[in-house]
Amino acid sequence: MGKLIIFSAPSGTGKSTIISWLMNNHKELGMAFSISCTSRQPRGTEQNGVEYFFISPEEFRKRIANDEFLEYEEVYADRYYGTLKSQVERQGAAGQNVVFDVDVKGGCNIKEYYGDRALSIFIMPPSVEELRRRLESRGTDTPEVIDQRIARAEYEISFADKFDKIIVNDNLEKAEQEALAIISEFLGL
Repeated sequence: MGKLIIFSAPSGTGKSTIISWLMNNHKELGMAFSISCTSRQPRGTEQNGVEYFFISPEEFRKRIANDEFLEYEEVYADRYYGTLKSQVERQGAAGQNVVFDVDVKGGCNIKEYYGDRALSIFIMPPSVEELRRRLESRGTDTPEVIDQRIARAEYEISFADKFDKIIVNDNLEKAEQEALAIISEFLGL
C-alpha cells in the first residue's frame, strides 16, 4: 500500500519545481500525482483520467454531499477542484506513493484524514520580500495580482507549523536535496 506525500506552499516558492525534480530524477520514490477532479472543461490536450477527472458541477456537488472528497474547493462559482478518496485508495493499492500539490487547507485535511500514512511538507520562501521579488521577476502578473498573492502567501505561511516538515527554499538545489532526504526517510528507503 502506497503512502501519501503532501506539498503545500505559497505561489512562487518553487514547490512545483521541487516536485518535478523529485518525480523526474528519483523514480525509486515511486511517486505519482494524485489525479484530481474538476468541474471545468478540459484545456488543450488534457484527457479525462490523465490530468483530471472532468465532471459536471452537478455531479461534483452530489459527490460532496456523499462525502467522497478528501478535500475540495470551489474556486469560482461552479468551478470546483477536489481529490476523491476512491482515487487515492486506487493509486495507493497499486503501490504508488501519491503526491498532492494542494493549498494549505487541503494539505491539513489530507494529513488529518490519513495520519501517519501521510507526510506533509510546507515549502517556505526565504522571506515575504524575496517572494515578492520572485513574483515580480516572472513578469506574468500585474502589481495588483502580486499584492493579492503576497497577502495570500502571508495567510498560508501562518499554517506552516501544522505541517510535518518545513523546507525553506532559499537555495533550490539544497531544498531539492532536503525534500529527497525527508521523503526517502519517510518511505524507509
